[in-house]
Amino acid sequence: MFSILKKELRAFFSNATGYIVIGIFLILTSLFLWVIPGEYNVLDAGYANLDGFFYLAPWLFLFLCPAVTMRLFAEEKQTGTWELIITKPISKLHIVLGKFLAAWILVLIALLPTIIYYLTVIYMAEPVGNVDAGAFWGSFIGLIFLAAIYVAIGTFASSLSTNQIVSFVVAVVLSFFFFYGFEVLAGFFSSGKSIQLLDVLGIHSHYKSMSRGVIDSRDVIYFVLLSVGFLAGTVLKIRK
Repeated sequence: MFSILKKELRAFFSNATGYIVIGIFLILTSLFLWVIPGEYNVLDAGYANLDGFFYLAPWLFLFLCPAVTMRLFAEEKQTGTWELIITKPISKLHIVLGKFLAAWILVLIALLPTIIYYLTVIYMAEPVGNVDAGAFWGSFIGLIFLAAIYVAIGTFASSLSTNQIVSFVVAVVLSFFFFYGFEVLAGFFSSGKSIQLLDVLGIHSHYKSMSRGVIDSRDVIYFVLLSVGFLAGTVLKIRK
C-alpha cells in the first residue's frame, strides 16, 4: 500500500497536477476572502470570522477533488500500466487505499495553508483573539472529512472508466448529489419525517453540524461510513 501511496504522490508532484490543484484552491479562496468585494469578503463583513471560507470551500472541493482523482485508475488503464500493477503481489484493497490516501493527502496539503486565514482574523479582531475558535476548528475538521468523501467518490468514479473526463464528470455529479441533492429532494416532500430523513442522508447537514463547533460522533460515523462505502465499491469494481 505504501509503495502505491509514494508512487501516486511522486506522480502528483513530478508534474504540474499537484501544484495546480493547490495553487487554484488557495488563489480562489484568497481572492474571495480578501480581494473581491461581496458577502464572502472578510473585510466587508465587519465580523472576525471565516464563515465565507467554510461556505466556499465545499463548492471548490466539488471540482478540485475530482480533478485530483480522475487520473487514479483511468490513466493507468489508458496507458496500459494497470496490467503491470495488478500482477504485483499487492491486494486490490491496498491498491485502492494507496491511491485514495495519496489523493486525500494532496487535498489536505492544499487545505493546510488556510490556517493562515484564521491567524489573520485573530489579529484583526477587536480585542485581538476575540474569535470563535470552536466554530473554526469544527468547520476545519468537517472539511477534512468532506475531502475524504469527495476523494473516495472520485476514486470510485475513476475506476468506472478509462476516460479521465468521464471520471471527472461522474465524480462531480455524485459529489454534488450527496452534498446537496438530498436537500433538493426533501423540498418535494411535506412530511416532516421524510424531510428529516433525507436531510440526514446528505453530507451538507452533517457538515453544518460540525461547523457549529461540536464534533458529534454521529457526524463522524456518517463521514467514515460513506467514504468506506465508496472505497469498498471501488475494490469490487477493480476485482472484476
